[in-house]
Amino acid sequence: MPLSYLTRIAQTPAPTFQEGARAELITDLWRDLGYDPQRDEVGNVLVRLSTPGLDALPALMLASHLDTVFDAGTDVRVREEAGKLVGPGVGDNSASLAVLTALLRDLRGQLHTLRRPLWVVANVAEEGLGDLRGAKHLLARHAPHLGAFVAVDGYMGVAVTRGVGVRRYRATFHGPGGHSWGDTAPSALHAAGRAIRDLYALPLPITPRTTLNVGVAGGGTSVNSIAATADLLLDLRSLDAGLLDDLDRRAVATLHAAAREVGVTVRLERVGDRPGGDLHSDALLPLVREAAQGVQLEIRTASSSTDANAAAPYDLPAVAIGVYRGGNAHRTDEWVQGASLAPGLKFLRRFVELYQRQPAR
Repeated sequence: MPLSYLTRIAQTPAPTFQEGARAELITDLWRDLGYDPQRDEVGNVLVRLSTPGLDALPALMLASHLDTVFDAGTDVRVREEAGKLVGPGVGDNSASLAVLTALLRDLRGQLHTLRRPLWVVANVAEEGLGDLRGAKHLLARHAPHLGAFVAVDGYMGVAVTRGVGVRRYRATFHGPGGHSWGDTAPSALHAAGRAIRDLYALPLPITPRTTLNVGVAGGGTSVNSIAATADLLLDLRSLDAGLLDDLDRRAVATLHAAAREVGVTVRLERVGDRPGGDLHSDALLPLVREAAQGVQLEIRTASSSTDANAAAPYDLPAVAIGVYRGGNAHRTDEWVQGASLAPGLKFLRRFVELYQRQPAR
């Protein structure tokens, strides 16, 4: 069952940009199942399943991300508590990788039943500042050969059919610094604080939902020094591309204005740009709902930011679907209901079967 893979995967650290150890584990697991996994230029692990005569048909790509939000050195040991498995990253996205691996195990000896190619991927850099690097690379390289892209990520019962667009900036303020008593230089921290105040004062539309968040900020060297540097990380999101562009312009102008008014300089670096919009999932959603019936599961649609966002610019049918039950994602006490992985696997396997039965387009 998928549970046999989960602990090994979850206890292999995989911070964003440091997924190598987990990628090696997945490569070994998939190779032990008799497949020939390949690592691409950015570190994605890819297995292509097909039979003679099918290679020219568009493939279904299933992708689960390797990385977690936790820094190197985090204790990622998994413990069992009252039927739940608890630990950092045990769900997001270790559980999805475990189910994907179990799917490959179940497909052994059944490749002759494929009616079109199936590509299975463990991809890098979905979380945080990873900016969907792995999925973007996959789509840029392979989109013409794909019929659909499915991100296997999230909780059972949810199908993400609309991508939330995301822009992220690192703003670094620079001033001359100096002594808190002996100098009168402007403070970079003053500028950062002013920028944060003014950013949160920007009016935001309620519908379509649009958000702004300063998630990290800091700077300075000591209590009796005028801060020479300060920085912040800014996250902007919207369901509407035009509103996101407008908020982007206003936020950038606000950052420059705060630096100018205090008397320091600011350097902006765009560190995230996740495309959003309709994921063209109309053809996939009926298959998701039918597959869910086999495990007595009701599907609700949602908007979110997942690897499926990377497919939006290509007008490629895409969706993100969950294959486990759990909670506390992105927390060190994240948990997964172990018993949910078997129905999650059944749901995913049924979805693949239904997709295979569609007439070739």
